[in-house]
Amino acid sequence: MSKKDEFLKTQKILRLATIGKNKTPHIVPVWYRYSGKKFYIGTNTRTQKAKNLKKNNRVSFCIDVGINAPNIYGVMGQGRSNIILEEKKVKSIAKKILLRYFKTLENKSAKELLNDTDCIIEIIPEKVSVWNY
Repeated sequence: MSKKDEFLKTQKILRLATIGKNKTPHIVPVWYRYSGKKFYIGTNTRTQKAKNLKKNNRVSFCIDVGINAPNIYGVMGQGRSNIILEEKKVKSIAKKILLRYFKTLENKSAKELLNDTDCIIEIIPEKVSVWNY
């Protein structure tokens, strides 16, 4: 596995940028799952990011760590997104995402998040840059 893929599979926060009203960027930190080619983010169709993606499926993202060299590393990219709405697929992917952050899905917060997740944002990167210092 490449250093980039290992990094993306171990980090916990992705900053997702979508295009909102008046072509204004909307940036939010999100939990995610990286498959080796695509990113998956669980959310609800009522969120601003989901509403933005229904109108414009273009995204940018950034995952980074460190504030002092030589421990600064990051991955950023641009691509397109799909919104997955099929309930069975949504719940299956959402469970995999949540298990990165909770030891069990029996946790009260995990249950609430799973119940509130009605769509998955799938990101297909088209351009990716890696940096380290």
